[in-house]
Amino acid sequence: MIQTAKHPLTPLHTDIILDSIADGVFTVDEHMKITYFNRAAERITRIPREKAIGQYCFDVLRANICEKSCPLRCSLQSNAAVVDRRVNILRIDGKQIPVTISTSVLRDETGKKIGGVETFRDLSPLEELKKEIKCAYTLDDIISKNHRIQGIFDILPNIAESESTVLIQGPSGSGKELFSRAIHNASLRATGPFIAVNCGALPDTLLESELFGYVKGAFTDAKKDKPGRFALAKGGSIFLDEIESLSLAMQVKLLRVLQEKEFEPLGAIVPVKADARVIAASKEDLSVLVEKGTFRDDLFFRLNVVKLILPPLQERREDIPLLVDHFIEKFNSKMTRMISGISSQVLQLLITYDFPGNVRELENIIEHAFVMCREDEIQLHHLPLELLGKTVHSDYPLAQLSPLQEAERAKILDALTEHQWNKIETARNLGVHRATLYRKIKKFALEKR
Repeated sequence: MIQTAKHPLTPLHTDIILDSIADGVFTVDEHMKITYFNRAAERITRIPREKAIGQYCFDVLRANICEKSCPLRCSLQSNAAVVDRRVNILRIDGKQIPVTISTSVLRDETGKKIGGVETFRDLSPLEELKKEIKCAYTLDDIISKNHRIQGIFDILPNIAESESTVLIQGPSGSGKELFSRAIHNASLRATGPFIAVNCGALPDTLLESELFGYVKGAFTDAKKDKPGRFALAKGGSIFLDEIESLSLAMQVKLLRVLQEKEFEPLGAIVPVKADARVIAASKEDLSVLVEKGTFRDDLFFRLNVVKLILPPLQERREDIPLLVDHFIEKFNSKMTRMISGISSQVLQLLITYDFPGNVRELENIIEHAFVMCREDEIQLHHLPLELLGKTVHSDYPLAQLSPLQEAERAKILDALTEHQWNKIETARNLGVHRATLYRKIKKFALEKR
């Protein structure tokens, strides 16, 4: 029993005190059955205390670690306290609530163990605030605060509202399909289908039937009509990825679709109207391929109505911490884990790595770390061995700069590179005075490559 200098506190006083705090508190006996449940615990779990008392705590909280590693049971077995362990509990309405919990052993006046006590704090308001902040840098599943990506965010609603063909250019793994889906989802065709086709995955003979379909009897095995992807995309959008891989013969057929808004299934004698918005993507500059003669100029001009150029991840390093948080949240949910984040050493390594595989490679790195990590935080030894064995893109000692400074240095270098090291244009783009920019260049030992 808690005591003051003059007067002992009665159980009634203790109940009043515990009911006045914002954290949930409950106690259990040695059999893990709840013996006390305060008002905040009722509010967070939405379970009345009269229904909670007498129940097993894992039947009330239903946390994602109850079965495997219950902190309260661990405290009772080891006599050691657990402090601020982050878990998800399942509310009575089925909603998962993030909380931090602390547990310890409960003893009577003689020191005999009589059960355990657990406190838990609702993190939902904090998580909602994080989401509100993150929304400023998010469009669908695209997460970025890079000024070039933000520029695309600004014009994307206008692009989506039109029916114009869109060409998205960017290296592999930079998110071309994500942007195409964002355009579709924000368009008047959002209720229609979104059909994606990888043009580089199929030879011409199969690709033609895949895109345009065929009619019964078109060839030996054509025993019934089969609609192509353009037909399936009716009323929606069709995404043609790796369009640079199309042969000249297939380019002619696609050109007709864009010009005449119709196509002919294999074996058909009557053309079919095409009612699908075309969004194409290429990892190469099609204008260069036109000059080489491997891509038709007339098709290029039909595709190049609205063009979006996505930068590689190494040119938007300030997005790496945001993307890491996003992937950690994604894999925590997918794998039912509660990894809190990455160490500062891991962040420093990732910020200075070149990422030839771009955002997709970063996602794979975090997924690999989730498989290897059995701790609360991802450390260097959880990363792929091939990543640890590579030399990072850095001209300065990692230990000298904080992760925030790393991101600032990368952003300045990207801006300088984009503006061909024109200091005036770079300073204007970054919104800083030229003197500030010169000071930062000297501080971070930046040099033109």
